[in-house]
Amino acid sequence: MAKTILVVGGTSGIGGALARDIVAKGNRVIVTSRDQARAAEVAATIGDEAQGIALDISEPETIATALAGVGRLDGLVLGAIERDNNNVRDYDIAQARRLTILKLVGYTETVHVLLDRLQPTVDTGIVLFGGRAKDLPYPGSTTVSTINGGVMGLVNTLALELAPIRVNALHPGVIGDSEFWAEKTAAIEKYASRTPGGKLATVADVVDATQFLLSNRGMSGHNLNVDRAWTVT
Repeated sequence: MAKTILVVGGTSGIGGALARDIVAKGNRVIVTSRDQARAAEVAATIGDEAQGIALDISEPETIATALAGVGRLDGLVLGAIERDNNNVRDYDIAQARRLTILKLVGYTETVHVLLDRLQPTVDTGIVLFGGRAKDLPYPGSTTVSTINGGVMGLVNTLALELAPIRVNALHPGVIGDSEFWAEKTAAIEKYASRTPGGKLATVADVVDATQFLLSNRGMSGHNLNVDRAWTVT
């Protein structure tokens, strides 16, 4: 039986690649964008088994209304992310507040709103996207590193509270062929030289790992790093 998976942030980048892979595997996908026209346009390019809806999880009070038309779900991927450049010496409160609300409050409220539609079975998977900045901070990553650490705590409490529904998080490292990194040639060469085997993880690697967390009945409460062991060097 075909499953229906909602991918928050599924209109571009890794989320878009995941949405296409879900449909390619014979399932149905709902993708979200802050803009309804953009969501519908991307869904149309994926095919008849895709639907696009408008959703802005940085405004959590609007989530319930935005998701009111969503029916039964067999899986949920919270892949909406934003990047900021914020440090404690020049701290931007507005940027920090927006990013913190988007990931921690927005992720949680999305799950809360959809609980009556997520099937209460071990076959249902929820995947939250964090990132390796939780372990590997860089100049300007104060907010990003903090909230990605928060995602780890969120996984633990959701996995306990929502069982038998499974909840995991995926933390990508430097993804060499992603939209964000692809044109940063010097940085890619630097990070690749430190990666065992000399090659960075790819978008396909992240998509495959997400599908694994969605479907594997033994996985819950885990934080999975996808970086080809970059941190062991």
